[in-house]
Amino acid sequence: MSTAFKAADILLPKNTDMEKWAVVACDQYTSEPKYWAETDRIVGESPSALRVTLPEVYLEDEDVEKRIEKIHSAMAEYVSGGVFEEYKNALVYVERTQNDGKVRAGIVGAVDLEQYDYRKGSKSQVRATEATVVERIPPRVRIREGAPIELPHIMILIDDDMKTVIEPLAQKTSGMKKLYDTPLMQKGGSIKGWLLGEEDKNAVLAALDKLADIDAFNKKYGMNEQNALVYAMGDGNHSLATAKEFYERLKKANPDKDMSRHPARYALVEIVNLHSPALEFEAIHRIVTEVDGDKLLAFLTERLALSENGSGQSFVVLHGGSEKKMYVNNELSKLSVGSLQTALDEYVKANGGKIDYIHGEEVVKELASKANSVGFILPDMQKSELFPTVICDGALPRKTFSMGHAWDKRYYIEARKITE
Repeated sequence: MSTAFKAADILLPKNTDMEKWAVVACDQYTSEPKYWAETDRIVGESPSALRVTLPEVYLEDEDVEKRIEKIHSAMAEYVSGGVFEEYKNALVYVERTQNDGKVRAGIVGAVDLEQYDYRKGSKSQVRATEATVVERIPPRVRIREGAPIELPHIMILIDDDMKTVIEPLAQKTSGMKKLYDTPLMQKGGSIKGWLLGEEDKNAVLAALDKLADIDAFNKKYGMNEQNALVYAMGDGNHSLATAKEFYERLKKANPDKDMSRHPARYALVEIVNLHSPALEFEAIHRIVTEVDGDKLLAFLTERLALSENGSGQSFVVLHGGSEKKMYVNNELSKLSVGSLQTALDEYVKANGGKIDYIHGEEVVKELASKANSVGFILPDMQKSELFPTVICDGALPRKTFSMGHAWDKRYYIEARKITE
C-alpha cells in the first residue's frame, strides 16, 4: 500500500492581498467574538478565506444557515470569478514563522480518506490521536454539502526522527517557484510557500513510503503490527472526520458509481514533522468542581493505587491548601493523563461533579483553592510518547496536550475543488 499522502490540484488566490486572505483556523477564539469582528474589519471587501469558512464562534447563532448559504455563494463566486489559480498535481512546501520567531515547516497536499479511520482501535495509515466526538460532525457536514471547494486547517504529524521528508526542502527553496510570502494578521507571524518541482515531489513521496514500510515500522516501535501508523492527527481532527463522513455519504448515495477518482475522496492537509523544534506539547491540566474532595481522592487512591513515593506515572494533587505529588501504581493507560482521566470519568459518572480542562498551572492552583474543588497538575507529554500511545491505546484521552497558542494554529491559504 502506498502512502496515503498525495499531490493535489491546489488553488491559490491570485492578485490578492494575502494578509487579508489568510485567516486563522475556524475552531480558534470560540469565546472571543471580538477577535472575529476585528478580522472582519481588517478584511473589509477584499477576497478572504473569512468569506468561505465558518468561525465556530457563530455555530450556535440563529442565522447559521444563512451564513452557510453565503459561504457557498462566496465559494462559487470566487471559483467562477477568477480569484484562484490552479496548480495541478502539486505539493506546496511552507515555512511558518510563528509569533515567537520559531519556524514550523510543512508540506500541503491531499490525504486519501480511504486510508483514514477515526474510530478508536483503527489500524489505518491515518489515525485520530484523540477520541472523535461524533456529535460535532453533522454541523460541519452541512457546510461541506454544496461546497465547491475546501480549505484546510488540518495539521497531520509524521514521526520522522531522521528528518528525511520535510527538512531537506529547506535548502532547496532558491530553486523553487515562490507562491506567497506574507505577514499573518492578529499575531499570526508570517508564512512563505513554494511549489515543489517534480524531483523534490517524488523524493518526498518516496521518503513517506519508507515511513510506511511495515518491517521498518515494527522495528522502530518494537511492535508486531500489520499496518503502519504513518499519519497522526495534530490539529483539525473533526474537520478530517467531517471530510470522511461526507465522502462515505456520497458513496452510499451513489452505489453504482465509481467514486475512486472523485475529488471528495481526498482532503487537503498539511503534514508536519513531530520533531520540528517549533512544535511544543504542553500539558492540559484538570480541575474537578462541585465534588466532595475527600471522597474523590479516596476513590482515586484506591482505583489508581496512589502513593506518595514511587516512579513512573504521576501527577500533582491540589486540595484543601495542600499540594502533593502522587504516583500511579495501577496504570489504566500508557500516560498519566489517561489513567487519571479514566478514573475521573468513572467517579463523576457515578457521583456527579464537573471536570474542566485548564492551560497553565497558576490557574489550576487558583481554582483548586475554592470550596468543593480538586486540581490536578499533569506532566508535559513527551513527543516520543505520541505514536506508541496511539498504536497501543487507540487514541489519547481527550485534552491530553496542546500544540501552541491559538495564533500559532494553521491559517487558511490553499484551497481545493471537491466537486466534479
